[in-house]
Amino acid sequence: MAAEVLSQAGVKVDLYDAMPSVGRKFLIAGKGGMNITHSEPIDKFLSCYGSRRANIKPMLDTFGPEALRTWAQGLGIQTFIGSSGKVFPADMKAAPLLRAWLHRLRSDGVSFHMRHQWLGWDDAMLRFQTPEGEKKVSADAVVLALGGGSWARLGSTGAWVPVLVRQGVSVEPLQPSNCGFDVDWSEFFQSRFAGLPLKPVQASFTDSAGVKFCEQGEMIVTANGVEGNLIYKMSALLRDRIAATGSALIYLDLVPGKDKQFLIGRISTPRGKNTMANHLRKRIGIDGVKAALLREVLSKADFDDPVRLCDAIKALPVKLVAARPIDEAISSAGGVSFEGLDRRLMIRSMPGVFCAGEMLDWEAATGGYLLTACFAGGRVAGEGVLAWLQEQIANH
Repeated sequence: MAAEVLSQAGVKVDLYDAMPSVGRKFLIAGKGGMNITHSEPIDKFLSCYGSRRANIKPMLDTFGPEALRTWAQGLGIQTFIGSSGKVFPADMKAAPLLRAWLHRLRSDGVSFHMRHQWLGWDDAMLRFQTPEGEKKVSADAVVLALGGGSWARLGSTGAWVPVLVRQGVSVEPLQPSNCGFDVDWSEFFQSRFAGLPLKPVQASFTDSAGVKFCEQGEMIVTANGVEGNLIYKMSALLRDRIAATGSALIYLDLVPGKDKQFLIGRISTPRGKNTMANHLRKRIGIDGVKAALLREVLSKADFDDPVRLCDAIKALPVKLVAARPIDEAISSAGGVSFEGLDRRLMIRSMPGVFCAGEMLDWEAATGGYLLTACFAGGRVAGEGVLAWLQEQIANH
């Protein structure tokens, strides 16, 4: 995005990438359907950036969800709004968009240099490790868009963190975001039910500051614990609670939409020769992984008491003990502090060096929010470079 802004303004742009081809994480993000943004009202959209809303808002004021759709259309990519409000390319794929975009960038004169791993600086020169050995490059301005710390095999290794810290740049530690969490499942539950979806369920959690999360959706039981969109939406709150106290307790409503008194009435009827498993299945539709989860958490005495059983069905406690490793996460939190950047995303202590994308200290749930802010930040950085270069020319 920064390259596009600058090349279209007539600036000579060289784009360096450590990987053999560009946009690898962009392509993997589109593997299950390329969700590029979201159609909800902008206030709700902004709320998804949590404590960094004020930092992200100016970027989205410059290049928001509607501007992104218009931009894609300019590349010949039509978009549509799905039933959940998410926005997708008409063919749901990332590759055609990336192909059209790279063609336009090359037509505008952008030069691509692959397998160039950035190592930092030697005085004012940029250092790159290449297949032909180390190379040094000079530039009038630099945009760093080095990614976070998740999915290292796609290029976002976080190796840039110590390089910038040595330069005195304030960097918050990288942490997993949109990640799964560990639960101490029994061997029986783990072996029988790993990989199965829990749906629909409603998950609730309240953090130490009183911030509440309560939403219906789907999660997946894994051999290690739980993952999936519903958990990802809570991941920042859960990660911070675990860091502070060592664990986090979420509550699952296994039959959202059904009143507890109704359930008590249904379960309290005589079950005759039916097993408890059959009784739960026939009377309230709980079976499979949901029934097994009740067995995993509750005691036999709980099953013998309809009120206690229905309390658990409506609010089953599940203890999360750790976030999954950052390399498994969809994205990462932490990164270059906004406080060390100016409004143009230039590092205050390093004139002419700008930062954009996931390497900045912000996070958001999946649903188009991550990509939209990355696109917008790239444009802001590009426009910032353009303004800064013009200032340098005017001052000299």
